Amino acid sequence: MLRPHIMFSSFFNCLLLFFFLLFSLVLGDKAFTGTYGVNYGRIADNLPPPESVVTLLKAAKIKNIRIYDADHQVLRAFKGSGIEIVVGIGNEFLTDMSVGEDRAMSWVKENVQQFLPGTKIRGIAVGNEILGGTDKNLWEVLLPAAKNVYNALSKLGLAKNVQVSSPHSEAVFANSFPPSSCTFKEDILPYMKPLLQFFSHIGTPFFINAYPFLAYKSDPQHIDLNYALFEKNPGIYDAKTKLHYGNMFEAQVDAAYAALEKVGFEKMEVIVSETGWASHGDDDEAGATVKNARTYNLNLRKRLLKKKGTPYRPKKVVKAYIFALFNENSKPGPTSERNFGLFKADGSIAYDIGFTGLVPSSATSSFLSFKGTRTSYVLALTSLVAFVL
Repeated sequence: MLRPHIMFSSFFNCLLLFFFLLFSLVLGDKAFTGTYGVNYGRIADNLPPPESVVTLLKAAKIKNIRIYDADHQVLRAFKGSGIEIVVGIGNEFLTDMSVGEDRAMSWVKENVQQFLPGTKIRGIAVGNEILGGTDKNLWEVLLPAAKNVYNALSKLGLAKNVQVSSPHSEAVFANSFPPSSCTFKEDILPYMKPLLQFFSHIGTPFFINAYPFLAYKSDPQHIDLNYALFEKNPGIYDAKTKLHYGNMFEAQVDAAYAALEKVGFEKMEVIVSETGWASHGDDDEAGATVKNARTYNLNLRKRLLKKKGTPYRPKKVVKAYIFALFNENSKPGPTSERNFGLFKADGSIAYDIGFTGLVPSSATSSFLSFKGTRTSYVLALTSLVAFVL
């Protein structure tokens, strides 16, 4: 017969194990690994093949990426890499996805389930920058589409490991300066609040695309460039919260927290789904230079490496996906849109912030060579510095 203290000890250990497993199932597998991720956009006709991109990302120790579709070649290439991926459902599919759960089920089976568990798909972004956009029909279908995708994941037993989200632009806010004054636009609230209620229920953070570059470009006469670039500057003071901000990035994140708080979601986490700085632009695109892009992205990496919160949410570690991995030569719009990449189309670095790059196979024999599906690349050590996040 077991002694009472042994029985209690066994029971206590079992209880601890139960809660550990429960915590791991609910939170662990969906966690953002570290604090740094990158958006892998592919609107270009001259990029390295996905197999080469895997090698590039692993050399750079980047563990989180987002793609804007669910391209099967990409998902196959990332099998076994350990890199966590958020796939995307394009805006053009949302109406169809909202009509019935069967269509969402077909999409999830075809584009997510069949690649698990080898490819670490950790999330599905349902649309991008829908609310605040010009197509108000999509405002109506966003929530039912997101619900149908989540329900499909649930029925397949995947909802604990694959998160459903939808990134927003700054256009959802009526104002964001100072950060404490930030509110959602009145015409967006009827759509935003139910969406936030749903995401709160399933444990999804608020994803925001935050670009100090775009803010500076729109008003270079009144915005301190150093404030936008994380460089030394007087900063701003928020009189309501009595908080000082030394950079715009943190102010934008806290503005989102303030807006969420005002509509009753003060506990919801904010994650930056896109941020970056263009290295080239048109004559009227202030600040779009290689120097500024390098400064912003280098300082942002250093900031994220600290694994700290913001002035308003000091205990919420800031996490961000950088836009973007590559320059994309087929993107429409101003020149800046094609020049957000940390890497050029040939895989070489756009500027040095401590990453490695790809160079043509004609390079010296001291480089590490590997094959891609379209061409052959080698990995060149362009820097000895590597930030491990």
